[in-house]
Amino acid sequence: MLVGVGGPAAAEYQLKPFKDKLFAYPGILETKDDGAFLRVDYDEVRDLDQRDAIKEQRVKSDYVSLKPRWSEQTLKFEAGGRTIKFIATGKTRDARMAVIYVHGQGGNRFQGANDWRFGGNFNRIKNLMTRNDGLFISTDFSDFGTRGKDEVKQLMKLVAANSPGAPIFVACGSMGGAICWRLSEDPEAAKLLGGLLFLGSMWNNDFFKMPMLTDKSRWVPIYFGHGSADSVFPWESQKAFFEKIRRAAPGYPVKFVLFETGSHGTPIRMTDWRAVLNWMLSVNG
Repeated sequence: MLVGVGGPAAAEYQLKPFKDKLFAYPGILETKDDGAFLRVDYDEVRDLDQRDAIKEQRVKSDYVSLKPRWSEQTLKFEAGGRTIKFIATGKTRDARMAVIYVHGQGGNRFQGANDWRFGGNFNRIKNLMTRNDGLFISTDFSDFGTRGKDEVKQLMKLVAANSPGAPIFVACGSMGGAICWRLSEDPEAAKLLGGLLFLGSMWNNDFFKMPMLTDKSRWVPIYFGHGSADSVFPWESQKAFFEKIRRAAPGYPVKFVLFETGSHGTPIRMTDWRAVLNWMLSVNG
């Protein structure tokens, strides 16, 4: 069990299905490492062109439910003398879990709140949270360095204060992964983490010296989603990092999903939020 995360009921808490048939992986091409590694069939014509009404701008309506909008609101918090805005969907108090999305270079808080882009996958996580007493947040932050990390940590502390015991999962897209790794290095932030999701993102070799890896009682589940045609972060380097974790700490809760032919943004579009988060919840339990 993760220290300081969740409670006795955590093992019983799982996200209920929501449009699972539409968002399930379209086909598994390869399974390795006792299921920790999956190579998923991705086809741009099927999974992008035929899924979107307007390519890369608006998914077909079958993939979207706007039910979460009743709870969606723009809020703000103070960190380091700065006012930071974020968009929250679901229960801002007494949530059973929370997911915080950290965007990449050129993004902002609106990216993770967009119901229609990325194949409707952000709409799905918003629905999963609102239908399961959870909270989804898409936040702004100042930079990808220490200042940005401190701001996201402050947001995590706010969530923890308003929803005591709720596991907090941080999902980082692309360059946002720098924030995720900095959070894992910060002892105060690491205690609040229920899991880390890297979506077309980076690796960090300093991880092998961190208590999160070396101290089994502090293990936090990690998910890597990557496209095999990612031109920003080579998938081979990310997979080598994943394999190094497994060798350095046998049994560490880490998974890698490779989307065959997928591009840099494919993991944001194609990651099965429910499957990943339910696995992480089971680890927390």
